[in-house]
Amino acid sequence: MWGAVNNGTMQVLNLLIGIVVLRHLTPGDTGLVGMLAIFSAIAGNLQSSGFSTALINEKEPTAQQYNSVFWFNILMGGLLYAVLFLSAPLIAWFFHQPPLLNLSRFLFLSFFISSFGISTNAYMVKNMMNREITIINLVALVTSGTVAIIMALSGMAYWSLAWQQVVNSTVLILGRFYYVKWRPSLHFTFDYIRQTFSFSMKILVTMFVNTVNQNMLTVIFGRLFRDARVVGNFFQAYKWDAMAFQTVGGMLSQVAQPVLVSVREEKNRELQVFRKMLRFASFLSFPVMLGLALVAREFILCTIGPEWIDCVPLLQILCLSGAFMPLFTLYQNLAISQGRSDVNMWLNIGQIALQLVVIMLFYREGIRTMVVAYTIFNIIWLAAWQPFARRFIGLRTLDLLRDTLPFLLIAFAVMTATHFLTLFIGNLWLLLAARVVIAAALYYAAMRLLHVVILQECLQFILKKK
Repeated sequence: MWGAVNNGTMQVLNLLIGIVVLRHLTPGDTGLVGMLAIFSAIAGNLQSSGFSTALINEKEPTAQQYNSVFWFNILMGGLLYAVLFLSAPLIAWFFHQPPLLNLSRFLFLSFFISSFGISTNAYMVKNMMNREITIINLVALVTSGTVAIIMALSGMAYWSLAWQQVVNSTVLILGRFYYVKWRPSLHFTFDYIRQTFSFSMKILVTMFVNTVNQNMLTVIFGRLFRDARVVGNFFQAYKWDAMAFQTVGGMLSQVAQPVLVSVREEKNRELQVFRKMLRFASFLSFPVMLGLALVAREFILCTIGPEWIDCVPLLQILCLSGAFMPLFTLYQNLAISQGRSDVNMWLNIGQIALQLVVIMLFYREGIRTMVVAYTIFNIIWLAAWQPFARRFIGLRTLDLLRDTLPFLLIAFAVMTATHFLTLFIGNLWLLLAARVVIAAALYYAAMRLLHVVILQECLQFILKKK
């Protein structure tokens, strides 16, 4: 429940803040920040090096283990920031954007600041402090969002987005230290780092691959098209898509690994738990993502304005693969909970390698064709995970289809019906509201008529909490 509150509220606030800020920015402004996203993300991966995941995977991690990871992260964060600071001229040259010189040096401060909170975040996730995580995230988002809005209204352009990230990282650190009882000390060794190095390095490689996967189109567009507007439109489409699927995937990833670790010795129960997670993810993800694709045009025009109309078709395409992203999250957490970070690593490496092949084959056809090919491949790649899920917990392909396909088909039918029922509406705001309400009502009615168990369990849980 707290995972749902956390991710749901965060995405709504992100949406509202983003609407206000983007109305005072151009696609070129967001494109500049988007070009740097991959560098910050990779640096963030390197500073944690997967050791936070190793901590969460421990049955009972000790204070000394947390301490070792804390100081290692700070050491790595400082070294990486120094490297990126010196690399700023090369980054500006690569993208043919001189403003990136000073912007990158400031923006990269956010991941160095984040290095102080990786161990405390692992502590909170391990102990399932989901209520406290939610409070911290909300305070950080509201504070940093307020700063971004004030700066955007003052004409600070892309600097408002940079300051938002730096302020957000700072508030998160302060909040985690407020709630976590553990405190770092100078009495530490790196023995735990050496002991978990193999496991953690596989996690690191996987994180690196996922980061490249999530940001490589932005980098490619920035280099090939040399147009910040093209990058900005794609970056914005990907941002809205990610906000939507992370609403579902985030609430699952917040609890999936600790829960799966706790039932690891009970194979029958482990399979039941994982299948329920699959059903819950499908129950929410397919209607949310297909619904966003349905209202993408009205949503963009009503919120951030006609200047962003070119990102609409990209958003609609990305929503199709975004619907399957929470399922990938569950498979990845399953592999990690089994101690098989190697499986997680190699499957992600294979995915990124083949994605690059797809991009090289289609980029000359234009941005839209390339995004279509990228989306289709990502959906198909889910099949690569299935044999390992069967080996780990006995999940059959038929089980997967039974748990996911009905929700996909119902959501598709609902969005198709909603589209035709609302064709006569001309006003954009009315059309947006009508499609949201009608689609939600039809989906809920279908779930009730079909006596879908996951809906009944959700309603029982909500009523019980009241």
